[in-house]
Amino acid sequence: MSDFKFCPVCAADLVLRADEGEAGKVRLGCPEGHWTHWDNPLPVLAGLVEIDGKMLTARNAAWAEGRFALITGFMERDETPEEGIAREIKEETDLDAQEIKLIGVYEFIRKNELIIAYHVKATGAIKLSPELLEYRLSAPADLRPWPAGTGHAVADWMRARGLPVQYVEFAGSSTPIETPHIAK
Repeated sequence: MSDFKFCPVCAADLVLRADEGEAGKVRLGCPEGHWTHWDNPLPVLAGLVEIDGKMLTARNAAWAEGRFALITGFMERDETPEEGIAREIKEETDLDAQEIKLIGVYEFIRKNELIIAYHVKATGAIKLSPELLEYRLSAPADLRPWPAGTGHAVADWMRARGLPVQYVEFAGSSTPIETPHIAK
């Protein structure tokens, strides 16, 4: 459930308890009622980045070779989702967001995240941050979404443009370990 062990108010050992006002949902909390760990999903921003008519995907340093995904990152305090995705794209690729349009909102239950995905037209010269090893530029019709999280955003974006959608299948698993994308 979480790594929390003690109430941050009174230092009592946390217990699993049913919240009366929450239809009996069991949550980690202080036995005295000082604090509850809600464990709500985290908002994650994702950008399907377009530069000069090509779609940018990148490989995270922690991922297997050949697996590419959208630019993603956590939203920060005091920023709108649009400001956040523009910041993430700048931090990870050094590109400047010019147009930002919402694709949709997607669950990623396995990681307790809620993904807010955007199509972002960007300009500049690509310079990857250390967390990204390589990138690919693909024609929009060559994108192959994956069957989870941000992959559904790619599929929705493609469908909205009348492009055929062909999901990637991952050998030995019905769902991907990460949310990678493989372009042709």
